[in-house]
Amino acid sequence: MDVTRTEETHTEEPRETTPDELDDVVGRASGAAEAFAAWPRDRRAHLLDALADALESDRDALVAEADRETALGPERLGGELTRTAYQLRFFAEVVREGAYLEATIDHAGPTPMGPRPDLRRMLVPLGPVAVYAASNFPFAFSVLGGDTASALAAGNPVVVKAHPGHPATSDRVAGLAGRAVAAAAAPPGAFGVVHGFDAGRRLVSHPSIRAAGFTGSLAGGRALADAAAARPTPIPFYGELSSLNPVLVTPSGALHDAEGYGPGLAASVLQGGGQFCTKPGLVLVPAGEAGDRVVSALAEAMVRAPALPALTAGMADAYEKGVAVRSSGAALRVRAEEGAPGTTRPTLLEVTAGSLTAQLVEECFGPLTVVVRYGSEAEAVAVVEQVEGSLTATVLTGGTSDQDLPAARAALAARAGRVLYDGYPTGVAVSWAQHHGGPWPSTNTLHTSVGATAVRRFLRPLAWQQAPQHALPPELRDGPPVVPVRIDGRLVLPER
Repeated sequence: MDVTRTEETHTEEPRETTPDELDDVVGRASGAAEAFAAWPRDRRAHLLDALADALESDRDALVAEADRETALGPERLGGELTRTAYQLRFFAEVVREGAYLEATIDHAGPTPMGPRPDLRRMLVPLGPVAVYAASNFPFAFSVLGGDTASALAAGNPVVVKAHPGHPATSDRVAGLAGRAVAAAAAPPGAFGVVHGFDAGRRLVSHPSIRAAGFTGSLAGGRALADAAAARPTPIPFYGELSSLNPVLVTPSGALHDAEGYGPGLAASVLQGGGQFCTKPGLVLVPAGEAGDRVVSALAEAMVRAPALPALTAGMADAYEKGVAVRSSGAALRVRAEEGAPGTTRPTLLEVTAGSLTAQLVEECFGPLTVVVRYGSEAEAVAVVEQVEGSLTATVLTGGTSDQDLPAARAALAARAGRVLYDGYPTGVAVSWAQHHGGPWPSTNTLHTSVGATAVRRFLRPLAWQQAPQHALPPELRDGPPVVPVRIDGRLVLPER
């Protein structure tokens, strides 16, 4: 997200997939699409479980390789690998349960508008999907990350554009995945990986690609989205692009737990070197003594923090430029001690609500956050209205009875895909109810990239009219339902 996460770091790659190689990978994916879409759901779920097993079987080597390339640390990377395996198994359960298909049957019969034909509808795979891996999650949003898992779960072949920040890790994961796909007797081409900036540009424009999922910079994502829309046959492009993730500390919250909220916010800002897409980049704190204590506690925690490794040297340089630009419009409260080359210094800026500039409400990828002091609800609302769409918004309160600032809370909810209370936005649970998306520019879509409904991005509706039983998919045939299905308007669940 931010310019630091663009494809411009492609010069770090040791090699580039040639146009001929790209055509071969995508051609094989296209050739696999029909057979893979026809796989029974249990077989597809088994493949997802096998991919999770493959990751965990090579855990130590994968974590070591990813740490060498990203400096994110074995503990963080080990947890991320666990999440990635869990995510694959989670989508296996989504596939087995089957509600994602939205199966619907309307039998032929009379209606007030006249006779109705037999109609049956459900979601079907799109075809080959391009997945663009992220820099900051070498497992969970990479080769076998959420986009890949949800596209495979939907029944689509996948071609991954590996990220240049961790090419060796990507190749190692791709090798594990390729062997698991082959062992499952999947159609050749059901999974592939390409490398390089030019390959990434060509991939989204390839006529056989039917959709694309992307996590990265606003500039890079917009360029790819434009290319997807400019094709002779446009395709859906699902991009996660930029997010400020504002936090509102209410007056009651500042009185209630200033000394707790300060360190909690600092930990969230600094987690992963400030390189999470859900990092809180703007914190609204009330003016006055209680707010002063929140800011002091936040500053104390950040100033003690060491310089943090950036994912690449280019990202470290871009962060320093971003800090310099933003510091010209705000007071510098914290600038932690300088570290080794390639690291970033935790930074805290402070500004009054009336002095907030456009640059201070732009995402800066790294351990920086901006505190905005507000003196009234009207000022808080005015600040929130300057914030563009975000993945998250957070409200830190004085407890469940706190009803401070309802208008500011409503303004936050209008700009976010997930609203948190008395917690911190870094960390995204994989679950049925999760939504990881938000208004532009956090994403360019209403869909989520995390959670069960992420699979919906890579499916399309298809209806059958007056079709014989043999022409229908098993989920729409007469008899006891095998998935949740709405029959003549009534939801019917399968017997378990």
